[in-house]
Amino acid sequence: MSEERFGEFVLVRRHGDGHVAELALDRPKAMNAVSTGMAGSIAEACAALGADRDVRVVVLTSTHERAFCVGADLKERNSFSDAELVRQRPVARGAYTGVLELPVPTVASVHGFALGGGFELALSCDVIVADATAVVGLPEVSVGVIPGGGGTQLLPRRIGAARAAELIFTARRVEAAEARELGLVDVLVEEGRDRVEALALASRIAANSPVGLRAAKRALRLGHGLDLRAGLEVEDAAWRSVAFSGDRAEGVAAFNEKRKPQWPGE
Repeated sequence: MSEERFGEFVLVRRHGDGHVAELALDRPKAMNAVSTGMAGSIAEACAALGADRDVRVVVLTSTHERAFCVGADLKERNSFSDAELVRQRPVARGAYTGVLELPVPTVASVHGFALGGGFELALSCDVIVADATAVVGLPEVSVGVIPGGGGTQLLPRRIGAARAAELIFTARRVEAAEARELGLVDVLVEEGRDRVEALALASRIAANSPVGLRAAKRALRLGHGLDLRAGLEVEDAAWRSVAFSGDRAEGVAAFNEKRKPQWPGE
């Protein structure tokens, strides 16, 4: 396993053959509250991972024992003038869009508190694995703002408009069992098992065609919300992008020869 640090608070670990990359939030003294500097580092790490053709899956984790991420650094925000807040906004958005726009499958590994911007980072991933200690929510209206890292758009897409409205308007926190029941998280595991299970899931995903994975994610993301006819056109375009690839040829050959494929990744 290799490690690379982006700024002071973001650590990237590449596991095994490098196909699974772990983006670890590493600001334990602040329970991973996202400062301006940390937001910039998340965006920088995501840009590097997205451009790395060896990476097939990214797992978003936390080094803090009791929290995934408690959201924006409100102590830092409290010191901002209005002009400074305006200048900081694109940097903050860059962290969330950096995760959301990763071209490969993403898995969030959540334990403890995942609140506000912390939960929005998880929502920006394709799959959320949470352990029994997880507490999630979007409490922004309780401090006079709104979810601004994608929460008002990602949550209703995940659980429906009315249920998302109730959670955002009440600012309530949701514990693990209810979160799984409502669809706020996808996989619920025993306490302390979220990272292990998320990495195991990532390894299963990474065994598949890197060309196929990127194309499938593109079709899923671009087609979401479109009417069926338009969505099928998005799917067809994604299919055409892989149909004549080396991965497709290798996958078919490996299936017929009853062997494990050796993906060329092109």
